[in-house]
Amino acid sequence: MIAQKEAKEICQKVLSHCGSDQAEALLMIQENSLTRFASNAIHQNVSEKDASLHLRLVVGKRVGTASTNRMDADGFDQVVAQARANAQASPADPDFPGLAEPAAYQNADSFDERTAAYSPAERAQAVGVVCRLAKEKSLNASGAFSTGCGAAAVANTQGLFAFHAATHADFQTVVMAQDASGWAQSSGWKVVEIPVESLGREAIDKAERGRAPQALTPGEYAVVLDPYATQDILTMLNFHGMSGQAVLEGRSWMNGRLGRSAMSAKVSIWDDGLDHSGEPMPFDFEGVPKHKVDIVHAGVVGSPVYDRYTARKAGVTSTGHALPPDARRIGPLATNLFMAHGQTDLDEMISSTQDGLYVTRFWYTRLVHPSDCVITGMTRDGVFRILNGELAHPVKNLRFTQSYVKALANVAAVGREVRLLASNYGGVAASVPALKIERFNFTGSTV
Repeated sequence: MIAQKEAKEICQKVLSHCGSDQAEALLMIQENSLTRFASNAIHQNVSEKDASLHLRLVVGKRVGTASTNRMDADGFDQVVAQARANAQASPADPDFPGLAEPAAYQNADSFDERTAAYSPAERAQAVGVVCRLAKEKSLNASGAFSTGCGAAAVANTQGLFAFHAATHADFQTVVMAQDASGWAQSSGWKVVEIPVESLGREAIDKAERGRAPQALTPGEYAVVLDPYATQDILTMLNFHGMSGQAVLEGRSWMNGRLGRSAMSAKVSIWDDGLDHSGEPMPFDFEGVPKHKVDIVHAGVVGSPVYDRYTARKAGVTSTGHALPPDARRIGPLATNLFMAHGQTDLDEMISSTQDGLYVTRFWYTRLVHPSDCVITGMTRDGVFRILNGELAHPVKNLRFTQSYVKALANVAAVGREVRLLASNYGGVAASVPALKIERFNFTGSTV
């Protein structure tokens, strides 16, 4: 993994090629490895190393960006020339706030040597246990175990420099029976904290209990949601409304609710890039220090997240949530999400439910209407009918159309334990509990 000194030298070299123009350099280094398995056998092991340099160059109020994987003088000259040409071809942007000033950053050490050095043999040994357990039950395990490390450095001609290195690990598996499936996942920056075997047993148990599912009449039901389903709720609320840009454009579920109670008092959601129980990063991709943002506190809608561009338009201060230049068009994004845990065990949620459903996760979820964050999607990998406080029988997967804002307004209980889950897209990690929701609208069967 690249050292801070080397990263700084690369950034300073490319900035020195920019002449008198203001410029910002973002260096991103990734070293990722993944072991993929299916049909109870490992079928792929891949590793990749990549270094990318993103340059943002400013000519007056015109801004141009360009990127390269070349880290030599000719590569620097080319990326600068391309960024300058793009700036000159772009219209002036009167809302451009300029480049960030130098800042101090809090410590957010999240680099674990063992995780960075974790070998294919170690991943294979862990995966092999899950495959063996599934085979013993005549089930089919598939999934992936990934580990790696990365670093990000931001520097600009204003004198700013920021550097952060981190490791990451993620295990996820789906276990299939002929007519049922189970899912399990866990993420983190220390591989020793990923309980691969117990995750495998969790998915196996769901697949075994889900055999011979019964059809269910669509309608409103109380639901007990595993953290995997809670993660989807937070992800959709994030991508469709926690952004200052979405609020400014009037397309956020936060519009008309800021400062008002809109969810259960049991619900608190925040973003904190300095919390080591997540996947911390102390600054955003403009080099602005990250600030904790209370998005929902005890049911009351707080603030969206901002980058410098949207903060200037809103008349506020950036919260440090700018994305890399190639993704910045979608606006700022919360990337270190947390939902407050409660005091209820999963078994208690089930035992307190007279008639409802226990749902493992949602999938193929899509936005229907932004103002209430109405989402349509399907259940997957384990749905069970709850009757008289007990799991009565498995249920065939269901389609739903439901406002996630209104779902969180009907939260009756929040789980005592949380699980950190990294999204498969977007670079977002969320620490989430199980939830019990009094009413959730199912519209049909997927079969």
